[in-house]
Amino acid sequence: MSASATQPPARRGRLSLYLDLIRWDRPAGWLLLLWPTLGALWFAADGFPGWHLLAVFVLGTILMRSAGCCVNDVADRDFDRHVKRTAQRPVTSGAVSVKEALALGAALALVAFALVLTTNGPTVAWSFGALAITLAYPFAKRFVSLPQAVLGVAFSVGIPMAFSAVRDGAVSATAAWLLLGNLGWVLAYDTEYAMVDRDDDLRIGIKTSAITFGRFDVAAVMASYALFLAIWGVLGLRAGLGGAFALGMAAALGQAFWHWRLIRDRTRDGCFRAFRHNHWLGFAVFAGIVAGYALRP
Repeated sequence: MSASATQPPARRGRLSLYLDLIRWDRPAGWLLLLWPTLGALWFAADGFPGWHLLAVFVLGTILMRSAGCCVNDVADRDFDRHVKRTAQRPVTSGAVSVKEALALGAALALVAFALVLTTNGPTVAWSFGALAITLAYPFAKRFVSLPQAVLGVAFSVGIPMAFSAVRDGAVSATAAWLLLGNLGWVLAYDTEYAMVDRDDDLRIGIKTSAITFGRFDVAAVMASYALFLAIWGVLGLRAGLGGAFALGMAAALGQAFWHWRLIRDRTRDGCFRAFRHNHWLGFAVFAGIVAGYALRP
């Protein structure tokens, strides 16, 4: 058998590894980041924000989440090799070097920064804070008992950026409340994710919310869902979004209840399934916001 029959071309092989590194085949990660960011755009603009800002924040979200994956895998490479689910990630397995991963992450972040430059000065300033928290998060699990809260900040910074981009630098109290609510949602779904690897994390000494909450993990997840839905629900109703928005929130609430059924027995499969489907919960909220503004008198 020829070498070409047993080994793919080098270029195609590298591209495949890079796509695996940024989780291209698993869009749930950037969808979790996208829906609250776009929801904030609609709140900030009091409706459709325009195609320019929509494109900037959709593409920027995908690029920054991909860059974050590169940094995360470099930071966690020594931990990931001890976890069956992550042992074959490109950096951990040695298929992609640390320098390659960091170079790819830097290139993606630079393209995202170029997009932000098309907005305004205050939003550009916010982007530096977003980059800082993206770089800091992978190391939080070494020192912080609730690293999911740090992730919550990283996954919520798009909210004040959206307000700044729409309102020429002004970030209102509504943005702060949206951010607080979104922290609850991130804490909920990333605790579900941490529940999957709890045994491995205890063995290798990583700090996670699933370990910190202990036997109250399921209760903490549901309380975090409640915080998210309550805050975003109140803000939507105060904005006059009406029945269409309420329908979206009801769909999200139903999914949260389904997630409780999945995680209550703390099985790995159930917890991972709940985490993987969280983007549908976020989509329900976002769809309710869009429909509410579109149908508002």
